[in-house]
Amino acid sequence: DEMDNKILSTIIDKFKGGPVGITTLATAVSESSETIEEVYEPFLIQQGFIMRTPRGREVTELAYRHLGRIKGGTQPGLF
Repeated sequence: DEMDNKILSTIIDKFKGGPVGITTLATAVSESSETIEEVYEPFLIQQGFIMRTPRGREVTELAYRHLGRIKGGTQPGLF
């Protein structure tokens, strides 16, 4: 889903993979925190793409692979 990928990409690109609070994340993707928690987050957690931690949401290694990214690095072939 487009919004699922937007949420994952935002956490990676703007927040270095997390952790990021739900309110901050909601603002960054122009969605309400309630909608993220009730609609998108359950699927992303179930699929293993994000984790809820006491400090906020964090993407997993699986999310990086799903998006074709390398954790903490540049994309393959750029340098």
